[in-house]
Amino acid sequence: MTEADYARKLTELDQLLNDPDVPMQAARVWSLLAELSEQQTTATVAPTPE
Repeated sequence: MTEADYARKLTELDQLLNDPDVPMQAARVWSLLAELSEQQTTATVAPTPE
């Protein structure tokens, strides 16, 4: 996932959670959270030295 994709998904998630004019879409919120957390985990996990 590129940084632009990550930012776009984060913006969409923010709108879903905080914009009262946007209807709640629980399945989409969970989907975005899963994608974002997967990217965050991939970016922060360093290989273990042997």
